[in-house]
Amino acid sequence: MNEVLVLDGYIDEPGSLGVPPYIHPLVRAVYGACLDAGSVPTYLTVDQWRSGQTLSPADLMVVLSGMSVPGRYLRGMPASRRELRRMVEEFRGETLLGGPAALDPVLRPIFHHVHYQDAAAATFDLLERGRAEERWRGPEEWERWLLLGAECVRSHPDHPQPLIAELETYRGCVRYASGGCSFCVEPLKGRPVFREPEAIVAEARRLRELGVVNFRLGSQTCIISYWAHLDGSDCPRPDPASLERLLSGMSSLRPEVLHVDNANPAVMARHPRETEDILRALVRYCTPGNVLALGMETADPQVISANNLNATPEQVLWSVRAINRLGGERGSNGMPALLPGINLLMGLLGERPETMDLDLDFLRGVLEEGLMLRRINVRQVLPLRRDFPPTVRHSEFLRFKERVRREIDRPMLERLVPVGTLLRGVYTELREGKVVFGRQIGSYPLLVGIEHPVELGTFLDVAIVSHGYRSVSGVRFPLDPNHCSLSALEALPGVGRKRAVRIFRARPLSGEAGLRGALDDPAVAERILPFLSFGPSQP
Repeated sequence: MNEVLVLDGYIDEPGSLGVPPYIHPLVRAVYGACLDAGSVPTYLTVDQWRSGQTLSPADLMVVLSGMSVPGRYLRGMPASRRELRRMVEEFRGETLLGGPAALDPVLRPIFHHVHYQDAAAATFDLLERGRAEERWRGPEEWERWLLLGAECVRSHPDHPQPLIAELETYRGCVRYASGGCSFCVEPLKGRPVFREPEAIVAEARRLRELGVVNFRLGSQTCIISYWAHLDGSDCPRPDPASLERLLSGMSSLRPEVLHVDNANPAVMARHPRETEDILRALVRYCTPGNVLALGMETADPQVISANNLNATPEQVLWSVRAINRLGGERGSNGMPALLPGINLLMGLLGERPETMDLDLDFLRGVLEEGLMLRRINVRQVLPLRRDFPPTVRHSEFLRFKERVRREIDRPMLERLVPVGTLLRGVYTELREGKVVFGRQIGSYPLLVGIEHPVELGTFLDVAIVSHGYRSVSGVRFPLDPNHCSLSALEALPGVGRKRAVRIFRARPLSGEAGLRGALDDPAVAERILPFLSFGPSQP
């Protein structure tokens, strides 16, 4: 019987997330494949290793890591090349590398086995037969390994909260016949293979039994295309009934969070009736704060043509309007039920200085129309599928990104969560200096800075007091002015240092009248009263 160390180095791909608080489905499938082969797996994250936990002795170490899109992370981040080298040097056994890191030509030579296609199938074959070739897991293996591998969530540092289990809905891309977008590896997986709704719900039910309460239907190129009628075209007709079965089944498990991810605006705009049925189902069954990330990539028709991109700016705008119309109502956690996000990708073939002007003009149009976007993701292409010759200079890219943050992101945040908006269930994750940063649990949550003392690792209700370019600031809600810190008073809108000191020195305040008497401006008192409670002391 072999012992296997499954080392989660964190995977971040366009279709799936595995960086905390997410746990990636491939990690669970590998763990299940080990059990199915009669081996004894141990699960360890790269963060646990970074904190000093040693690599346990084993016959095989399977490392799953890598990002195929560059990202910024609040806590954990994927293992670096240097860290992966150190792991291999420390481990005294066979090694297998899976995930996007398996495409890295620098890393491939240092591992005994490298399998990007399906590390779970490779692990099983290696344990069962002593050798592994590139293959995809079969449908029965897929479901069996995910059910068996669910057990590993108990070893994740974020279990049970704020852990989010990423669930696979299908493999491949509906644009398999045309080769898909020039930069994307998903079309290389071929014709989509869909999981049955009941199988996905069964996996979620097992995870629910193990204490997981947050789920995201990710690991797909387009949730709208789940069980679409594949005809070889780039925009197959969606099947709302199949997605309804999946969403209603997931909702019946009573998750605390149920979100989705990517959507193809070309498919959405081409099939408006089916799309609107699906959007209504997403609003009905999922939890608020849900985000459909739209793969726009660019508004430049020249770049669209050169890279075989799917969506036109007109199709993206149609999708943004439809999502706003059907999902814009604010939910119980303070966020709208469903919002669009926009992915912009720089460095593609045919890019020119005018490309960025077209992209910015598109975003300005969305803003001027009064629509909401939850997230504008501006990133640079990575040469995973092919090389991309240099186009605009990096300095121009940075200037463009700064203009998006200044001209679009900030006014969009002010529209999305105006001052006074109450965000419920903000999980505090990181302290930098005097500021604690937290997020709600879910897809692309807002980063909230709290500039007064609060405990890490707790869920708080937070009222928004100001906006940055990519984040917002807030105070714990409700705030007791008789017991809170001076810094909390100072953070309230219109207060500042001097007025905060006046309130602090006047404590204990006798309710609203006492607050008004402590301030020099009645308008400031009226402005901050909605944030306050004169109740008993807060912990």
